[in-house]
Amino acid sequence: MTKSNSLINIHVPQNHTGFTVMGIRITRIKPVDHDSTPPPPPGVAVETGEVDLARRDRSALRRPSIYSTIDTAPQHGFYANDTMTGRMQHSRPSLEFLRSVNWALPPPPAEDSGKPAGEPVRFGWFMGVTVRVMLNIWGVILFLRLTWITSQAGIILTWAIILMSVVITVITAMSVSAISTNGKVYSGGAYFMISRTLGPEMGGPIGVVFSFANALACALNTVGFAETVRDLLQEYNAQMVDPTNDVRIIGVLTVTALLLISMAGMEWESKAQLLFFGVLLISLANYFVGTVIPANEEKQATGFFSYRKEIFVSNLLPDWRGAEAGFFQMFSIFFPAATGILSGVNICGDLKDPESAIPKGTLLAIFWTTISYLGVAIVAGACVVRDASGNLNDSLPVNHTGMCEGLGCGFGWDFDACEQNKTCLFGLANDFQVMRKASGYGHLITAGIFAASLSSALGFLVSAPKVFQCLCNDNIYPYIGFFGKGYGKNNEPLRAYLLTFVISIAFILIADLNVIAPLISNFFLCSYALINFSCFHASITNSPGWRPSYKYYSPWASLFGAVISVILMFLFTWWAALFTFCIILFLLGYVIYKKPQVNWGSSVQASTYNMALSYSVSLSGVEDHVKNYRPQCLVLTGPPNLRPALVDFVGSFTKNVSLMICGDIIMEGESSDVPQRNTDTLIKWLNQRKVRSFYTRFSGNGLREGACNLLQSTGLGKMKPNILVMGFKANWRESAPTGLEDYISTINDTFDSNYGVCILRMMDGLDISEEIETEEEELSSVNPAFDASEAGQTWPSNDMDRESDHEDVPPTAQTRTVFQNKQGKKTVDIYWISDDGGLTLLIPYLITRRKRWHHCKVRVFIVGDQQTMDEERTEMMSLLKKFRLDVADVIVVTDSKKAPLPKNWKRFGDSLAPFSLKEEEHRDVPVQELRRESPWKVSDKDLEALRPKSERKVRLNEIIRRNSKHAALVIVSLPVPQSDCPSSLYMAWLDSLTCGLHCPALLIRGNQQNVLTFYCQ
Repeated sequence: MTKSNSLINIHVPQNHTGFTVMGIRITRIKPVDHDSTPPPPPGVAVETGEVDLARRDRSALRRPSIYSTIDTAPQHGFYANDTMTGRMQHSRPSLEFLRSVNWALPPPPAEDSGKPAGEPVRFGWFMGVTVRVMLNIWGVILFLRLTWITSQAGIILTWAIILMSVVITVITAMSVSAISTNGKVYSGGAYFMISRTLGPEMGGPIGVVFSFANALACALNTVGFAETVRDLLQEYNAQMVDPTNDVRIIGVLTVTALLLISMAGMEWESKAQLLFFGVLLISLANYFVGTVIPANEEKQATGFFSYRKEIFVSNLLPDWRGAEAGFFQMFSIFFPAATGILSGVNICGDLKDPESAIPKGTLLAIFWTTISYLGVAIVAGACVVRDASGNLNDSLPVNHTGMCEGLGCGFGWDFDACEQNKTCLFGLANDFQVMRKASGYGHLITAGIFAASLSSALGFLVSAPKVFQCLCNDNIYPYIGFFGKGYGKNNEPLRAYLLTFVISIAFILIADLNVIAPLISNFFLCSYALINFSCFHASITNSPGWRPSYKYYSPWASLFGAVISVILMFLFTWWAALFTFCIILFLLGYVIYKKPQVNWGSSVQASTYNMALSYSVSLSGVEDHVKNYRPQCLVLTGPPNLRPALVDFVGSFTKNVSLMICGDIIMEGESSDVPQRNTDTLIKWLNQRKVRSFYTRFSGNGLREGACNLLQSTGLGKMKPNILVMGFKANWRESAPTGLEDYISTINDTFDSNYGVCILRMMDGLDISEEIETEEEELSSVNPAFDASEAGQTWPSNDMDRESDHEDVPPTAQTRTVFQNKQGKKTVDIYWISDDGGLTLLIPYLITRRKRWHHCKVRVFIVGDQQTMDEERTEMMSLLKKFRLDVADVIVVTDSKKAPLPKNWKRFGDSLAPFSLKEEEHRDVPVQELRRESPWKVSDKDLEALRPKSERKVRLNEIIRRNSKHAALVIVSLPVPQSDCPSSLYMAWLDSLTCGLHCPALLIRGNQQNVLTFYCQ
């Protein structure tokens, strides 16, 4: 950087596109000549007091590091995923930038004094969580069903039902608290937590089911409110149409009013909830006060006698009434009261501090509502008899001596007649309005029922759109993104509100709680099970990223809660449980099939790593056995997308069988290209090609050094390569001598490392980089504005802050190769010249197991004598049969010792002519010194000494071309390079063996250790 007066010029590497430093986003950067003072380019020059770079976030302004003015001190903006909240994500300067320049930024400009935008409404732990949870738990079950459950199950079992529900809700609340304190929680509630913990596969289905369950719960509470209003109208002989249609009309009008309150904004909704909360507190206080007031005759006629020991004792044990009455039936009726504990979680995006508010508010709400439920149950069981007639004429005179056996006889009332005839209309077992009869002022209980049902319906009406909005914005399922759009300062999902409204009306029109209720408990229990399992799974994976600040949880308690929730689903309503699981499995299958491009660091990823690590360590202690041998290949592909044929060939016999690693050696002089080689993009290219392979790159001064580094460093434990796969060096005659020497030395080093070697040769070569460049030039010529680096860019940018790096764009188009085509009924010809342990046979066997090669016939060619041809063929057929290899034919070659054709031998000599040592021209220089200066060259003496071997290679090529004209693949044993063989001569041998073939040719050599066996142990 150069600074002149108030002008600052920034000099950075050419391949940088932008970064954020001290809150300033540099979006356009050009190199600057330090020795001159050119006019500053736009977007780079900075005037003191005014920054012409980009928009700044005031919260990101931090002091620089003491090491350098460009280096920044730790700050929140570097770690916050601000893109989720719509703000620009900050990034620290890269290592490359820090190492290349030293410069200083000007003092930050004065903050904008303009009026800040309106802040969204945020709630604390009490108003945002505690009140909401208590309102949803204090629902219609408390006022209309709890006393009836007490009459059926008795006080003891009713307390057991309440406490069992509390155990599930407390465990779930602790799991929620642990998940919500393991990082910042945005809107989305239970869906957000499950999806970010277990991944989109489990989060997506639960998001749909949980949103739908909240919409059903809104309908359920609205129908409960409508039924209460209908009963009040009937008491005053008022009716609109008929009982069923009255519920529908009242329900639709009610949910419409609640929708208007919700769409008015969270501020109005919270004020309505606060009003309902006050009404409920007064209503409950009215109930408990009324139980201590002495009962008058009207209340006594309905079975209320205030606190009596005899009533308490008689109501301790259950009294099941009805054909299907039982403990789990009562449990299933009561459990919807426990479905409100996630109300605070569902609006976590509207909380000031969700990490603190959710644990504190949820657990406190569970505690107080549990006390209230236990209190209402025991008070009702101590004050009200199970059966009463409500008839004032059933009172007994003071000196009555007649027959009277019922519990009411001791209190001056004879209810025996209605008990025996089962016509009692009042009492715990017959009247759902017991709390109203026992209270001090009955209309306050009615107001409480209204407040409980309306507050719960309003809470679920708000929760469902919030959860569904988060699901829509994640783009896991198609065609739902329309409903994710937010409006206003609170990003209200108005479209999702309307969708929830429509769903609620559809179920309100059913007008029957018994039809709606079974699904709701199962949906919520399913959500509880997955939340608990999420906490358990995240804990046992031992991921360093699992660091919840809430410590009062146990992974095993979470697992217990998950198991119990699933069991209760089937005990409550088995058909509803099956229906719920069918929906989840269908949605799960869709996500697994589509594989959405999201990465949330889920515990499933951590578990996968743990399993891989555990198995790798366990495998290290297992001794190698020939039966378990697998060809694990290190493939020198360079960038895989430039040699697709080599990638496809190795993938055809390693996929789902063994290890494949694509190695990329970055040569000296290519360092400027290194930042452009984006590993993630190349791996994405491999995945799109459906090749199961790793990709790794290593720097080296040459091929030999880079290959040695890769051979020594790649792999882990027993998951290490044992075969090096290379492409044939087609330009060996024109290449630099050092390149040829490096190529042959790499083969030697591989054998020294006890690796096998495979060399693949294609008629048109393996490297398609020239084709890609040609396509880019054609595109550029058609459209001059087209940038070739954007079309078929081989090396994507390394700027990890750019959105384009995450787009689903391969580095180049997927080029089709011969190995992706069906081979039909061609042959795979194996020329097993040298025994290498069986690798020459194993590779073609694995290839022919693939669908594309399945119909190819395998032929094995061996070298033999004319006199013993039949015996050698029979012996080889027997050996192959013992190996259990499906070989169509064995052919014995008996004319390999014949001299090659003159034209072929001349071509061989011509290929070696440029590498001749030419001793006659250097008669004064000893041959040893010439060899030392040019070890790749061939002397006349070497050529004559190795002439028989050379003739056999040329002759073998003639045999191959004669017998394998229509083969799909030719496999030939690779000759082992010897120390006395010059590299150019050895390369000429490899060229002679495979030249003139129109199909792929593979030169292969194992490490002389058995990879096949016909023994069972």
